[in-house]
Amino acid sequence: MAAYRSAAGFQRVLLAFKHVCLKQRCGVIICRYSTVYDPNEKVSLIIGVIKTCKKMGIKTVAVHSDVDSSAVHVKMADEAVCVGPAPTSKSYLNMDAIMNAVKQTGAQAVHPGYGFLSENKEFAKRLAAEGVTFIGPDTHAIQAMGDKIESKLIAKAAKVNTIPGFDGVVKDAEEAVKIAGEIGYPVMIKASAGGGGKGMRISWNDEETREGFRFSSQEAASSFGDDRLLIEKFIDNPRHIEIQVLADKHGNALWLNERECSIQRRNQKVVEEAPSTFLDPDTRRAMGEQAVSLAKAVKYSSAGTVEFLVDSQKNFYFLEMNTRLQVEHPITECITGLDLVHQMIRIAKGYKLQQKQSDIPINGWAIESRVYAEDPYKSFGLPSIGRLSQYQEPLNLPNVRVDSGIQEGSDISIYYDPMISKLVTYGKTREEALKKMEEALDNYVIRGVTHNIPLLREIIVHPRFVSGDISTKFLPEVYPDGFKGHMLTAGERRELLATAAALYVAAQLRSQKFLGDLRVSIVPAESRQWELCVELDKGVHMLGVSRAGNNYTVEIDGEKVEVSGEWNLASALLPITINGKHRNLQCLLRTAAGEITLQYLGTSFKLRVLSKLAAYLSKHMPEKIPEDTSSILRSPMPGSVVAVSVKPGDNVAEGQEICVIEAMKMQNSMTAAKTAKVKSVHCKAGDTVGEGDLLVELE
Repeated sequence: MAAYRSAAGFQRVLLAFKHVCLKQRCGVIICRYSTVYDPNEKVSLIIGVIKTCKKMGIKTVAVHSDVDSSAVHVKMADEAVCVGPAPTSKSYLNMDAIMNAVKQTGAQAVHPGYGFLSENKEFAKRLAAEGVTFIGPDTHAIQAMGDKIESKLIAKAAKVNTIPGFDGVVKDAEEAVKIAGEIGYPVMIKASAGGGGKGMRISWNDEETREGFRFSSQEAASSFGDDRLLIEKFIDNPRHIEIQVLADKHGNALWLNERECSIQRRNQKVVEEAPSTFLDPDTRRAMGEQAVSLAKAVKYSSAGTVEFLVDSQKNFYFLEMNTRLQVEHPITECITGLDLVHQMIRIAKGYKLQQKQSDIPINGWAIESRVYAEDPYKSFGLPSIGRLSQYQEPLNLPNVRVDSGIQEGSDISIYYDPMISKLVTYGKTREEALKKMEEALDNYVIRGVTHNIPLLREIIVHPRFVSGDISTKFLPEVYPDGFKGHMLTAGERRELLATAAALYVAAQLRSQKFLGDLRVSIVPAESRQWELCVELDKGVHMLGVSRAGNNYTVEIDGEKVEVSGEWNLASALLPITINGKHRNLQCLLRTAAGEITLQYLGTSFKLRVLSKLAAYLSKHMPEKIPEDTSSILRSPMPGSVVAVSVKPGDNVAEGQEICVIEAMKMQNSMTAAKTAKVKSVHCKAGDTVGEGDLLVELE
């Protein structure tokens, strides 16, 4: 403890950001965060910025919005200050309120976290004017690298490879079309002050350029308060590889190897790993040296990340520099053994780096999956909101780390980024890290919101990903018709059917007993043979089930499947053995009508298990007529209505924009499914809508 104190010098630090899991909630406190991975450790190594500060003898102050008053980071800090209501502009982006919190608590330093004010030069200036240390780079570096136009010019001067494009500010949509034509399609339209995929659009023609200009400028204004845009050549089918840098105030700078961040949707990262399977030592060194050259060019001091696009020939081009701690920084910590937050605090106090470039290792392999409250079946992930009715992290597994800022009972709202956690696994080899990730995802229990675990699990077991054959186009190439969940093989289908049948029988037997005895003494002796009908994906399967203790033999189409387990029906996890293979399933739903929903191999499957008699009688039940969705437009996600483009009586063409919904700072155009007349409009600009809410009816 004494060593930590002597290296720090701060007595109280205000953590001006929201926990890692909600990376865009800049305004408050902790970032759960780990130091060095110990392969022998049996629990997740989660040490928040708060815990790092406490080890250094530093008190912590959390700032929070009113809806976050019971959040995890608030409970962990020594003090907490409310800085406003839920909207970020009134709380986590409210500089006046945060500065008042600094003065009120006597904080000597501020750690800004991942988003919002973490790269705001005005915030850093105001802190400096009050004599408060900003745990990050100085204002010159923030300004230089925060503006994509200026940063590109500086990168060129520092002899860093850059992408061809227009270096000025694009004035309007028509100028955007002209510039795009001169550069040559495809082009990338992006916010000058942006990051995190906000305000970015790929354009392949003039029409898409006009539309992209409109949406990108609106998103940029909403997310960053700056609607300036630039245009550059879109590098088709690239990899997204970034270099972590660390620099002190004495001119020393290091590169801490790379992170592969190519698995993305809507320009936002989904799965990251360190190191990359693609880079050879020479390319890694060249990228690292250019990243350090750029950092030195702007006199950078703190942890930062230089992002590159890398083509199939290993040519790399500067994309942007993030002058803050990255969401994916834990995987760099895993392979280098460095505590980046500790390093940031030391650097902010003025200490020199203790390491040389030759001291930076690559030990093992680390994978990070971003677990989101999203529906992966809609555009690879549209936001979901709700309360976490059940939440259980896979911390029982070795070499697994979960950085989260939520707990059971937490609310996921429309106000903030929908990230639930960063799930990190570590192994001596990539294969080991991937197998551990697969196991961790199967053991992760999340109830109350839709989540993207089905997509994450499919990505990490896909042959292309396992072989390292990836690019930023991985998801649309692998799932050209959208993500549909795990596609069952014949053997996996039998496993799932057999598990559902065994679970049904186990539940039936349990319902007949009370404290281990039969509920009614005159009931017939317990049966050991059952004939069941199991429905899955509109297919009907007749099964024969026999039981011996906790072991079930299920006969399906002449094949026998052996299923055994403890069958603890009250547990969220269902560990079982199927034909000698261990599987970890989750029972998400089980009703008296025989409906069973199982999470199997990451994907949720709906089944119905009935006795032979019940199956015969169910044929006489009337079927519900599905809704005609071509004549109505419902919101595919929770969000707010930005604009409505039609009114009753208007004629609309198929594909014509009807309204725009903003969710988690991303704008989505809602279009007509057919050519028709507008019958009624049920929303207006400024309305908050939920998933499935009726927006417009067509005749």
